Amino acid sequence: MTKINKARENECKEALLKWLQPGDTIYCQLKHVSRSGMYRVINLFVIKDNQPLRISGYAADLLEGYDLKHEGCKASGCGMDMGYHLVTQLAYILYPVYECIGEGCPSCDHANYRGNREDEPRGKGVMHKDGYAFKCQWM
Repeated sequence: MTKINKARENECKEALLKWLQPGDTIYCQLKHVSRSGMYRVINLFVIKDNQPLRISGYAADLLEGYDLKHEGCKASGCGMDMGYHLVTQLAYILYPVYECIGEGCPSCDHANYRGNREDEPRGKGVMHKDGYAFKCQWM
């Protein structure tokens, strides 16, 4: 996480919470990969009113920072889907606990539920705290 002041952190969270709800899809666009493959720059978008809304500036300040040269969110590391990593980290920050949205809920609680599938708790009142509030899709 980058070092930002509390006012900027609150500004970023407020803006993102206005645009993002549990169950929303965040779209990833790869902008740059380092020669070593250990660093990427990824743009993040959501679709609002049938228009793409770039959220990279706000998200980057809550995550690993913003890469000015390549204009996107920094993502360090390898061996996994780094777009998915950014999306789940953002979900942990914005929605550490969220209410199940019912059908189509992205929570891993549903995939990992060990009981009878017909009796699976889902819908209003069921709370999740797994960091999977958003869906991730590459563009």
